[in-house]
Amino acid sequence: MPSSAILNHAARILKLVQGGTPADQALRESLTQNRHFTAPAERRGISRAVFTYYRWWRWLDESDSAQKQLAAALELQKRFDTNPAAFKPEALAAKAVPDWLWDEMDFPGGSTVHLPSVASAKDGWLAQLQREPALWIRAKQGQATSLAAKLSHCRPASLSQFPALSSQLSALSYSGLIDLYRTPEFQTGEFEIQDLASQLVGLAAAPRPGETWWDACAGEGGKTMHLSDLMRNKGLLWASDRSLRRLGKLKARAARAQVFNFRAAQWEGGAKLPTKTKFDGILVDAPCSGVGTWQRNPHARWTTAPKDVRELAAVQTQLLDHVAGSLKPGGRLVYAVCTLTRAETTAVAAAFTAAHPELAPLSTQTLWPHELDANGMFIAQWKRR
Repeated sequence: MPSSAILNHAARILKLVQGGTPADQALRESLTQNRHFTAPAERRGISRAVFTYYRWWRWLDESDSAQKQLAAALELQKRFDTNPAAFKPEALAAKAVPDWLWDEMDFPGGSTVHLPSVASAKDGWLAQLQREPALWIRAKQGQATSLAAKLSHCRPASLSQFPALSSQLSALSYSGLIDLYRTPEFQTGEFEIQDLASQLVGLAAAPRPGETWWDACAGEGGKTMHLSDLMRNKGLLWASDRSLRRLGKLKARAARAQVFNFRAAQWEGGAKLPTKTKFDGILVDAPCSGVGTWQRNPHARWTTAPKDVRELAAVQTQLLDHVAGSLKPGGRLVYAVCTLTRAETTAVAAAFTAAHPELAPLSTQTLWPHELDANGMFIAQWKRR
């Protein structure tokens, strides 16, 4: 059990969250401002306690003190890790996610799952949500083996369901305790911290050296860095985002990773594009409800609402409509969202296909967290005729 100091600090963060600050932001700000907790073990302990609280929130007694609830959540996590079969799927379905979700989800086999009856195919997904997430890193191409030897505590990804992609992966799951951001290997750009599902998006895009690509919703540049690596730092890569702050982070990240073949430009997502360039490929890693990240960010389970799903689906469709005309003949459009709701995945893809006969649909793929030990992701692709 964590020390009382860790539980007390975690309880103070819960108060910030109750005041409207997202848990991940509250943790980041609190641990940055409070220099007392500088040891990696203490920081990990506080973060783990807060996220575990929201993972098991519906099992807790709200009349207890925050410290007692945190301790109870950590005990539930320990019990689950030791014997997950002791937690019945029906209980997980009723308590681990908000009730509205079941009307928004389709699962393998095409059936929609409604409470109280839960198809057995969902058991793995529900159980995965309650596990602590794996930490994935992406080595530069061809350097995964040497990087694993340097860092230790690494295992390579093994994806039997994606045999064509497995040989191209440079993904490592890290289980060590050191702060990776402070390692010499990170400071010299030998790897990025990037979830496995996000790495699979880059491999699905498969840009080639010398091509021209656009990462239209680049954020802080995780996928931009991967696309550049796959392009061997050759060709031209546009990266845009509505946030100048995020683009600033992208530029700093690119400098550390020695990525030189990109141009950054602000784009609000509207009809006025940041460039008139025609592209061999465009990646739209669109803003979404983030249901696929609920294992990693359990607080988001309780702050996301159906209206968010509807509003974001409209934004996603608009983004795709606006970028479609920027493809060269034969160019490919890749749509990715780290969510699993029907409205933001298959429904967006179907509507876009119907509205754009000039684009031929190529594929759709849903990546499930329990199959990857990573985030959930939806990927759809089209090719300009």
